Amino acid sequence: MAGYDKYDERVDELVVETRTFWDPSVGNLTPEDRALLSQAIHRSPKLASKIHYERAHTGFTREITVTVDDIQRLYQQRLTN
Repeated sequence: MAGYDKYDERVDELVVETRTFWDPSVGNLTPEDRALLSQAIHRSPKLASKIHYERAHTGFTREITVTVDDIQRLYQQRLTN
């Protein structure tokens, strides 16, 4: 089965592991900021512009590359809630 390169609710229900990568446009962030943003984007994966699902033995691994646009969407979502 091939990997998936967009958010898929059905596949996302089968995620057993997550990985976070950082687009160079994000710049330098503290480890604490990276941890908080990583947790936030994985709680709302549909907001990620660069997402990939890779088949694992027991489900899928969700890989998200965080971009500046993703961070802006996270903050906008937080302000509207």
